[in-house]
Amino acid sequence: MGRIDKKLAELGIALPSPVAPVATYVPYAIAGNLVFISGQISFSGGVLIKGRLGADMDIEKGQEAARACGLNLLAHLKTACSGDLDRVRRVVKLGAFVCCTPDFVDQPKVANGCSDLMVAVFGETGRHARAAVGAPALPLGAAVEIDGVFEIA
Repeated sequence: MGRIDKKLAELGIALPSPVAPVATYVPYAIAGNLVFISGQISFSGGVLIKGRLGADMDIEKGQEAARACGLNLLAHLKTACSGDLDRVRRVVKLGAFVCCTPDFVDQPKVANGCSDLMVAVFGETGRHARAAVGAPALPLGAAVEIDGVFEIA
């Protein structure tokens, strides 16, 4: 068991099975030492977390949705690394899309659900650049969608 797998176990985290793409794209692409992971929507335990921040969902529930996206990112990242998350050198960038009302302005707080997960799992190398934006709708009615770029060895 590698260092990151031990950290996941210590945190009580079991990664989900990677979710198959719902359209014509691949779940990840590797270019040099970078892994680009396609947007992962807020599936948790096989159930899609739906809702709109500022309407029928609060920030805490939005953070749970963002964390679910992060777990799905890690599941695909593990596959991209042939099962060895110790190959991850850095979480480079996350892009968070939050389904919300036009007046909702706390997208960064919602995205922290994923960002905090990356730091908990990878420590300082989990700190990353990030964008967090609002969207009127996301695929399948998801509350949050997040994509990521990771540096690997």
